[in-house]
Amino acid sequence: MDFDAIMVPFRWVVSVIMIGFHDGLSAVGMPAAGGWTWTLSIIGLVLVIRAALIPVFLKQLDAQSRMRLLQPDLKTLQEKYQGKTDPLSRQSMAQEQMALYKKHGTNPFSACLPMLIQVPFFFALFQVLSGISTRARQGEGIGAMSHDQVVQFDESSIFGAPLTASVLHGGDGDQVAVVVLTLLMILAMSAAQFITQKLVMARNVPAGAEESPFMRQQKMLLYILPVVFAVGGVFFPIGVLVYWTVTNAWTLAQQSFVRDRQAPDSR
Repeated sequence: MDFDAIMVPFRWVVSVIMIGFHDGLSAVGMPAAGGWTWTLSIIGLVLVIRAALIPVFLKQLDAQSRMRLLQPDLKTLQEKYQGKTDPLSRQSMAQEQMALYKKHGTNPFSACLPMLIQVPFFFALFQVLSGISTRARQGEGIGAMSHDQVVQFDESSIFGAPLTASVLHGGDGDQVAVVVLTLLMILAMSAAQFITQKLVMARNVPAGAEESPFMRQQKMLLYILPVVFAVGGVFFPIGVLVYWTVTNAWTLAQQSFVRDRQAPDSR
């Protein structure tokens, strides 16, 4: 089974949710081809997906707490094998480390779980939005979207920037507006991601664990993800950037909520 076939059900889910919000907004008087109608539909898609992921987020918090309790044991293990670079020692350290993860019921990649679950929906949205202009010209629909809805979306824009346009593919709108809006959203999503990761690190990394595998992973995410957003942003349509920006804002709000609720216990 190829990648496109795998993505078919995800494209349908994404488009069905967007259509549901779009039709609801149109029913209360917003223009069917309006850019803000479709933008709010994309935001609605984010809300549905992130609300569905709340149980996963709660499991993630539990896994992060377990990782925090694990840090002293990991530090002891690192000290045990410090300076030993031979293959046998490396293998033994890896085996003991995996045994610790299993004992505590966690793993160093637990923080990435919600993001990994969202990946197919993100790619599905990218495929839907990037294919809209072509389907509009060909007289076809895409996913659950009819041809009329495809045309409506293709004609929609916010602040003069078409939702289907990107920095590299400006479309029929104002390219300056596309570039400016893209840069603003890249800055917003990168800042939200950076602050979110700072909150995660402050809550889950105890003093003295600065060189633990968990801490190295968190530091890597802290600096790499904003770069990924900045580089990827020039390739993605405005509609996808709306999804990404709102998703990062949700994550930041979620982490801030957790921090505020945990603050009384930590004092």
